[in-house]
Amino acid sequence: MGTRAMADVAASVKLWQILGTGIDHFDLEYWRKKHIPVANCPGEFSGVPLAECALMFMLLLSRHWHQAQENLQRGVLYVPVGSELENRSLGLIGFGASGRELARRAKAFGMRIFAIDIRDISLDEQHEFGLQFVGKSADLDRVVAESDFVSLHLHLNESTRHIIDDRRLRLMKPTACLINVARGALVDEKALLEALREGRLAGAGLDVFGREPLAPDHPLLKLSNVVATPHVSGGTDGTSRRRAACAASNVDRVAAGLDPLYRVDLSLNIGVT
Repeated sequence: MGTRAMADVAASVKLWQILGTGIDHFDLEYWRKKHIPVANCPGEFSGVPLAECALMFMLLLSRHWHQAQENLQRGVLYVPVGSELENRSLGLIGFGASGRELARRAKAFGMRIFAIDIRDISLDEQHEFGLQFVGKSADLDRVVAESDFVSLHLHLNESTRHIIDDRRLRLMKPTACLINVARGALVDEKALLEALREGRLAGAGLDVFGREPLAPDHPLLKLSNVVATPHVSGGTDGTSRRRAACAASNVDRVAAGLDPLYRVDLSLNIGVT
């Protein structure tokens, strides 16, 4: 995204455009000291593909994908017996763009949807997305404990790092699954691995990891109750077009003497994705 050396020689730069959402790998405070405007492409530009990937994980886990593939190769029919998403509960930790898009899709599947966010979720939103419970940070443990699927839709910062730790994993149902298409370090991976190995958690769908790229021999990838992808949930043709259009629009705005949209240097951007 940018190094301090880049900022040191960018005194005349009128805009530093980040073509992504998260700024956890970006030294925003240093750019702020240099008085360089910084903008990102917020969650609305990648919310749909993140939601689709999360839903894909939920479907794969509910149909025991790895076991089904093994049985297909062995010529074994009719097993495993899967589960339906209808009437299952989905806990959305963060109700920004990707959380809302997943809620929209989960509602169509007949799921019961709970949402946690630092902001107030309006009654109109609750009705539109079919939310059966909304809460703040104080309600996180309740939602984690009651959900069949817990899906993370948060930015990574000091308050959200390892927000899913050993204690919260132990609150989850042994039949529940954890979904993470946001940031790997939201989850204590060591605690997650132990929970999956010990059968205290039914499964996990992971697109992001604490350290990337994940080593090919990482034990998480050896588990039959884990489905994983290499940080590709937001990487679609649609996302690329929308982010490029966002950047081009900001260039036009700066050239016209207007402030760029989606500036993150004015205040720390710690919302949800």
